[in-house]
Amino acid sequence: MVQETEIRSAESAAIAQRLREELARRRISRQGLADLARISLSTLEKALSGSRPFTLATVVRIEDVLGTPLREPRTAPAETAQAPDAMGAYSRQAVRWIEGDYVTLRPSFGSANQICAYKTSIFWDTAAGHLRFAEADRIDSTFTQTGHVSMPNLSGHTYLVTAEQGQHRLIMLGRATREQRMYGLLATLQVGAGSQLVPVACPIALVPMAQLPGAQFGLIAADAPDEARYRPILDAALANDFCRWRQ
Repeated sequence: MVQETEIRSAESAAIAQRLREELARRRISRQGLADLARISLSTLEKALSGSRPFTLATVVRIEDVLGTPLREPRTAPAETAQAPDAMGAYSRQAVRWIEGDYVTLRPSFGSANQICAYKTSIFWDTAAGHLRFAEADRIDSTFTQTGHVSMPNLSGHTYLVTAEQGQHRLIMLGRATREQRMYGLLATLQVGAGSQLVPVACPIALVPMAQLPGAQFGLIAADAPDEARYRPILDAALANDFCRWRQ
């Protein structure tokens, strides 16, 4: 009998990415997969959005239904693994410093003077041979993003790229500070009037989770307890010239 053991967050994010690709490739709905695997749609949705890790039992059921493995082989990752040239040709050893969980801060697109806070995990995908990222604990979980990480030596910047069905979203981060904090710019699409999507950009900050113990996620209002410690961090993106805003 498979135990209901939660899978670590980084591996769970990688499984979610592979499962989304399988669903798109096979044109299976999430409800259809949930029915076939005999799991609740809520359980599947939460795992795919990153708000709750997959359990081993859930993954095994989905793998049985799809007839394809979603987990990485239990072998030691090759230390000589190298990302594709298009992502900067970085080695696993050279980018270990960036792997981990981060508190992500950006301005709210819909509420003035409020901060949107959520988690971003950056991890090595052994099967793909490069870094990936996955967001979680977003208040707007429908728009949770995953993708690959490019780290070219030429610019010294880090790029978190979502590319799905020809649509792109980009986070461009400057060199990490001594505290391993990263600041930069997010370029994405915002829901406008009706179904219209409007290009939008804003400053963004990624802070190692351990540096903000007890961090709260969601929409942080001006009078919220965490606003006082989040605001100076987010403001540093522009104040310290990690990105520039021109009109």
